[in-house]
Amino acid sequence: MEDYLVRAVTEDSAFRMLAVNGSKIVQTAQQAHDTWPASSAALGRTLIGTLLLSSALLKDDEKLTLRLLGDGPVGGIVADGNVQGEVKGYIQNPHVNLPLNVLGKIDVRRAVGTNGMVSVTKDLGLKQPFTGQVPITSGEIAEDLTYYLAKSEQIPSAMGLSVFVNQDNSIDVAGGFLIQTLPDATDDQLTRLEERLKELPLVSNLLREGQTPEQILQTIFGDEPIKFLGQSPVAFKCDCSKERFSKALATLPQHELQAMIDEGHEIDTACKFCNTHYQFSVADLQKLMKSAN
Repeated sequence: MEDYLVRAVTEDSAFRMLAVNGSKIVQTAQQAHDTWPASSAALGRTLIGTLLLSSALLKDDEKLTLRLLGDGPVGGIVADGNVQGEVKGYIQNPHVNLPLNVLGKIDVRRAVGTNGMVSVTKDLGLKQPFTGQVPITSGEIAEDLTYYLAKSEQIPSAMGLSVFVNQDNSIDVAGGFLIQTLPDATDDQLTRLEERLKELPLVSNLLREGQTPEQILQTIFGDEPIKFLGQSPVAFKCDCSKERFSKALATLPQHELQAMIDEGHEIDTACKFCNTHYQFSVADLQKLMKSAN
């Protein structure tokens, strides 16, 4: 199944929903960063969560950056997303593996930590980006982003994020959903939704059973009529290039560039988000020196 995101509302206008299969996105990230299971699950959930937030909160050419900095062994996690369904991200410590938790699942809470901050920066094309920040409440990431939406965006929501990591460290499936409460929702409808979510299997289990994002939403809402508004492709996509790294190197002080040239060795640079490497020869550095003058 190709990665894609679906948008929907209940026909009674009580809830707005998003669901996504992002398995290939997380597979790409795992391969790019050589993540081990705990890091794979934490980074994967962050990427899927960023996709959902971007699709729910942004429009046009706006961009969003999600940062998670807990006190767990994986360290900081950063992901960028946009409304076109493109996402990229990295994790500070990719090689973290932990014993399974009491439920026999990857212990994302321990990997991320329960003390720290969640920050969401939205670049809305204005002079200054807007940043909302809340404390980490659980370390499970979905619950933390739900708390962010309630406190910083004032949008009562429910989010589910899930990544299934195979025994060989590869990614089997990854996906998630976001449900936002609309003004027409009644207390009875909210109670029913809470009960259904308590009984809902992990999104990764539903994906492994072959369910589509549409079917996942229907599983959540049962017999309640849903109006699907459309679907769109999503992908791990990084906009790095050698030209961008050239511009960054050109901003270095002249004496630092000259020191690199004097060493006579090729300079290797790497993108944090996708781990693509770009090499700069002595001749490349000399051209940068001339262009900077």
